[in-house]
Amino acid sequence: MPEKKLRVAVLGAGRWANMAHIPGWLRDPRVEVVALCDVELPLAREMAAGFNLPEATDDWQTLISREDVDVIDIVTPSDTHHQLASAAIDAGKHVLCEKPVAQDFRETLRLSALAESKGLKTKLGFTFRYTPGVQYAKSLIDDGFVGKPFIFNGYEQNSQWINPQTPLRRSQMREDQSQIQVVSLEGYGAPIIDIGRWWVDAEYSSVVGTMRNFVPERMVYGSDKLTPMNIDDGDVFIAEFANGVIGSVQTSFVTVGNFPGVEARIFGDKGAIICRMVEEFGVAETIKVATPDSVEFKELTIPDKFYPGGGAPTESWRSLFYANLIKDFIDEIFEGGPRNQGNFVDGAAVQEVINAVELSCRERRWVDLPLER
Repeated sequence: MPEKKLRVAVLGAGRWANMAHIPGWLRDPRVEVVALCDVELPLAREMAAGFNLPEATDDWQTLISREDVDVIDIVTPSDTHHQLASAAIDAGKHVLCEKPVAQDFRETLRLSALAESKGLKTKLGFTFRYTPGVQYAKSLIDDGFVGKPFIFNGYEQNSQWINPQTPLRRSQMREDQSQIQVVSLEGYGAPIIDIGRWWVDAEYSSVVGTMRNFVPERMVYGSDKLTPMNIDDGDVFIAEFANGVIGSVQTSFVTVGNFPGVEARIFGDKGAIICRMVEEFGVAETIKVATPDSVEFKELTIPDKFYPGGGAPTESWRSLFYANLIKDFIDEIFEGGPRNQGNFVDGAAVQEVINAVELSCRERRWVDLPLER
């Protein structure tokens, strides 16, 4: 264990900080969480007390500038991410940020370049890149199990908001509601888009897609009545990758099924892998494989080495998956070398695909990548 602990400040005292981020940091003995910040100070104090953290504050500017903080963890509403990440990098801190950093991929690229110039590590909250099953699948792919990849299929679908009475955050609404706005694709499609480019080992080169608003009125936190909301409840797009692989991605939060509802499939000339990251019947995820000589998909046992310390298939996916993400970030920071997966460059690449699909839907055409810088 390193002699000096990594000192982390968490911005945001919401559900995801409570279920995933803070437990992930506290799980690793190389870390000390020194403070929790939220604009609602009583909420920050309550959560800090629950985790026995030494400090709660509502002053994020002072917290980010402190010399006894090494890492800023941003778990706030999405419309604050860019401002907070920019300030943290300016202050010389490593940054873990929930997605997206910004709705325009170019802004994320600029922050990535700034972080790199300062020798800082960044990481996006691509939770599902770090599941034991997805990590195991990637190792199988790297070892040649699927051979030459042909097709990738990705899904993120669940029924969290099929009921219009289930509220969404106001930060998920853009001001202009005259045309359909990206919500599901950005918040829920991003993880599976990330897995696609990672497994296939190539960038997306062209996309064509469509978005639909299936529930036109919804409850919003802080309101007692249904509000018109022209957002993408569901999306489907077809993709071509730079290495010739083709793929499809479907995202939604109004399709019947359990949360988080992520599934990735890859098919090649030597084999196929299906990784289903859906908590069902008390198990966080499953992985199945098939080959040309054995075409019935068989479930594999995920080796222990892909689990975080104390992790097991029956643990909640929230803490299990995120513990791996945080462990990986801690490893990268202490290693000090070039390794930095799932960083702001990866975040920008995923956001660029989202921007391209949105453009494709609006203009009813294929859109080539990269987009104009």
